[in-house]
Amino acid sequence: MNGRAAEVVIVGAGIAGVAAAFHLAVRQGTRRVVIVESGDPLALTSDKSTECYRNWWPGPGDAMVAFMNRSIDLLERYERESHGRLRLNRRGYLFATAEPSRITTLHAFASEAQALGAGPLRVHDRPVSDGSYVRSPAHGLDGVPAGADLITDPALIRTEFPYLDSSVVAVLHARRCGWLSAQQLGMWMLEQARAQGVELVRGRVTGVDTRGGRVRSVAVERPGEAMTIATPTLVLSPGPHLAEVAGQLDVKLPVACECHMKVSFRDTEQAIPGDAPLLIWADPVQLPWSDEERAALAADARTRRLINILPAGVHGRPEGTPGNHWLLMLWSYDTDHVRPVFPIAIDAHLPEVALRGWSRMLPSLKRYFSRLPRMTLDGGYYTKTPENRPLVGPLSVTGAFVNAAYSGFGIMGACAGGELLAAHVSETPLPRYASAFLPARFDDPAYLDAFTDAGAAGQL
Repeated sequence: MNGRAAEVVIVGAGIAGVAAAFHLAVRQGTRRVVIVESGDPLALTSDKSTECYRNWWPGPGDAMVAFMNRSIDLLERYERESHGRLRLNRRGYLFATAEPSRITTLHAFASEAQALGAGPLRVHDRPVSDGSYVRSPAHGLDGVPAGADLITDPALIRTEFPYLDSSVVAVLHARRCGWLSAQQLGMWMLEQARAQGVELVRGRVTGVDTRGGRVRSVAVERPGEAMTIATPTLVLSPGPHLAEVAGQLDVKLPVACECHMKVSFRDTEQAIPGDAPLLIWADPVQLPWSDEERAALAADARTRRLINILPAGVHGRPEGTPGNHWLLMLWSYDTDHVRPVFPIAIDAHLPEVALRGWSRMLPSLKRYFSRLPRMTLDGGYYTKTPENRPLVGPLSVTGAFVNAAYSGFGIMGACAGGELLAAHVSETPLPRYASAFLPARFDDPAYLDAFTDAGAAGQL
C-alpha cells in the first residue's frame, strides 16, 4: 500500500472541485492540494452544461443574488486575466409570454430581483425613440446595463425580437446574464492550479479515516494499487455522488438528484439569429401534434402525458458563429428524483418534444417538423438541496468540508463557491452571504418554512 500526505484533499474534479483547488492554491497560497477523480476532469456533468450564467435569483433574502453577483465579478475578472479565453458574453435571458395576465407576474418577478440586488427595472410600455432600451452585443461585456427591461410595447418587441411569435405581449430581458465556455473556464483554473503544485490523482475514494471525530486520511483505489493520503482537510465536490461520498463520513446530506438532458442541432434553416439571447418561454405549452400523432401518443401509456399541457420553461440558445451556429434546447418537464446511473438513459422523445415546445415561442422552428434535423443528446444529474441552494462550508466531522449541490448552476456559481470554500478552509474572513450556504442550516427544523416555489428563476 502506498502512502502520501496532503494539506487538502478534494474529492471530485468537476467545476466545483477545480474551482476549490484554484482558490486554495492560486488565490490563498495553500500547498500540497490533491484532487482525487475517478474519471476525466471536468467531464462527468460539468461538460454537459448550457454554460449560462445569471444574477437573476429568487429570495427569500438576497444571498443567492449576492453570491452570483460575486461569481460573475470573478468570471469577468478571469475573462480579462485569461485574455478572453472564457468567451464570456452578456446577451441576457429573455423571458417571453403570450398571456396578458402574466405581465403582472413578470413585473413582480423583476421588481423582486431589483430589490434583491440584481439591478434596476426599466419598463418600456410605449414606443421608444430615445434609445432607452440598449441592445446586447453578440460578444463582450461593455455597454450592457444591469437589471432588466420589461417591454410591453408591441412595436418595440417586433423591432428588437422579430423572430418571436406574433402572439407575444411582453418580454422581460434580464441583463447581467449570458454564457461562456465552461470547458475553457475549468481548464484555465485547472492549469493555474496545477502550476501552483495541485496534483490530480486518478482513483476512487473508498474510505475516510475519521478516528476521534476528525479527518485523518483518505483511502483511494487506483488500477492495480491502493493508496492512503494522510490529510487534516477533506473537501467533498463529487457532483451526483455527493450522498454516497458523504456517507463514508457517516454524514447525511439533504440532497437528491434529477436527470436533465440537453438537445443540440445545427440550425441549417437559420430559424433563430445566431446573436440571440437565451430564449425562455414563460407559458405552459400544449404541443402542436397532428390528429394522427395525438391519437398514437394517447394510445401508449409511456407517451400519453405528451398530449397534455406541459409546464413553462422550455428554453435554449444559439451556439457558435452567427450564420453557422447550433441551437441548444432544454426543457425540464420531468424532474423526478432518481438514483444516478451512468451511462445516462436517453429520453428518445425529448428532441422532438423540446423542438415542438420551443416552437410556440419561435414559430420558425416549425420548418424542422416535416424532417427532424440530426440531434445530439447529452446531460447529467442536478444534485439539489430542498430549496435549491448549494452546500458550501464545514461538515459535522472536524476537517471535512463540502462544496457541492450546485444543481444546474455549477458553472455560474463555481467561482464564488470556490472562493467561499477556500475562505472556510483557511479561516479567513467570510462574505456576508456565507451563512446561507452552510450545511448546518438544515439543523433548524423551521428553516425551509420561509421558502416557496422558486419558479423559473430558480430552475434555469
